[in-house]
Amino acid sequence: MPPLSRLTPFVLQGLLLLSGCQVPGIDSEADDGYFPLKTGHYIIYAVEEQQFSLTAPPVSRTYQLKERIGDSYTDVTGQTAYRLSRYRRTTVNQPWQADSIWAVRLVNNEAIRTENGRDFVRLTGPVADQLNWDSNRYNQLGRDDYTIRNAGQPYRVQDKVFDETVTVLNQLDSTLISVKKRIDVYARQVGLIYTERVAIQFCTATPACSGRNQIDYGTKQVYRIQTYGVE
Repeated sequence: MPPLSRLTPFVLQGLLLLSGCQVPGIDSEADDGYFPLKTGHYIIYAVEEQQFSLTAPPVSRTYQLKERIGDSYTDVTGQTAYRLSRYRRTTVNQPWQADSIWAVRLVNNEAIRTENGRDFVRLTGPVADQLNWDSNRYNQLGRDDYTIRNAGQPYRVQDKVFDETVTVLNQLDSTLISVKKRIDVYARQVGLIYTERVAIQFCTATPACSGRNQIDYGTKQVYRIQTYGVE
């Protein structure tokens, strides 16, 4: 291709227009919008958990979780990664207590979180409705499909409205035996703003409980963003 200085004005104008074109509802990069990585960026979540048992009432817990992106480093694969420090407290009046240290990185449009030593592809790009991928492609847990819905749509978390978000669905299975689902919502320039995880097994041990949606055991967990920023 000839240098820009030798292109005619009309050709140059056409190239500039093409380079600026975007398809509505699609991001050129997952990291440009919904999975920002910046040292000091943090999000605080209000977390609700329920643990179910056939022989006892549900046990409920509430607490706050803070995730903060730390310094970058080169991981064992030679890629740039960031430490993800996680803190926990029961109430806003308590000091934060260290919970765990995970890691996050962006490689070839894949947003990868290392959680408890395992890599999960939580988001990928270009972001578009119906995009599907295997979250477990870098671990040995077996295929686990994620699918994008509502790319570029607004989403409300309690009193907060985020104008541009993307919803990721996983394990939307519901049968007479079990319910398994995960919903993650990411907001542009913020990151993860909402998560709902449900894993419930229904009782099938006796005819009296089989087919009655009587929970044998399981858990439900919901994360809702409270605040975010850079520190």
